[in-house]
Amino acid sequence: MRIFGGFRFGEEFLYGEARGDEVHLLSKPYWLGLDFTGATVPLRELQIDVPVAPSKLMAVGLNYADHIAEMKRTPLGTPLIWFKAPTSLLPHEGAIEIAFPEHKTDFEVELAIVVGARTKNVSVERALDHVFGYTVAEDISDRDLQSSEKQFGRAKSFDTYSPIGPFVYTGVDVSDLPITLRQNGEVKQQARTSQMIYSVAEIVSFASQGLTLLPGDLIMTGTPSGVGPIKAGDELEGRIGDWPPLRNRVAQARRDEK
Repeated sequence: MRIFGGFRFGEEFLYGEARGDEVHLLSKPYWLGLDFTGATVPLRELQIDVPVAPSKLMAVGLNYADHIAEMKRTPLGTPLIWFKAPTSLLPHEGAIEIAFPEHKTDFEVELAIVVGARTKNVSVERALDHVFGYTVAEDISDRDLQSSEKQFGRAKSFDTYSPIGPFVYTGVDVSDLPITLRQNGEVKQQARTSQMIYSVAEIVSFASQGLTLLPGDLIMTGTPSGVGPIKAGDELEGRIGDWPPLRNRVAQARRDEK
């Protein structure tokens, strides 16, 4: 397994590969080619930031049968795909800011795909050749708006509503990994990626039909059952397999920004 990420060193933003206690720096985002500068920085001196900068942030809904049941929905027969704003991305240890505290706002832990090559109309058989790697994501969802507006984009696109990271992992088999979410230390969601109705290859192939996926694009693959509400002061931890966990705290959004 290789580990890639985005980092801050003072005011400078960097991409690199984490190898043990060091980060080997890249001259450009890793999904555009592994062009190492030759420089290294101790990981402890860097701040972990959002590991991707997608042109498109896509999400898949209703991809676990038990989640379909708890949401009182019915299977559609094809992946349910919508778009989230890339500005909703939040790094590891960042604060999820609840836009409307009076609304029911839920956590959803998900496996996310990072696209590694320009992709259009790819077959299921070749789809994994177009994947760079994977990461842990959470799809924070305002259920009041999702219900009242009958579409998902705005309800799931507020700033900070897409925690992701800490890193992106390559050379891993994600077909049957444990996926969990803990809220304040208590397990709330627990499943295996093998329970997904549509596999990674099927999702990438479906998403690419008539739509060009670009390197660095991100696709969230759906959440298992156990979703529940968050409130200010909560601590969330998303984990997949033996990857480092994604940790975020919850706060109330500030309303005084100009």
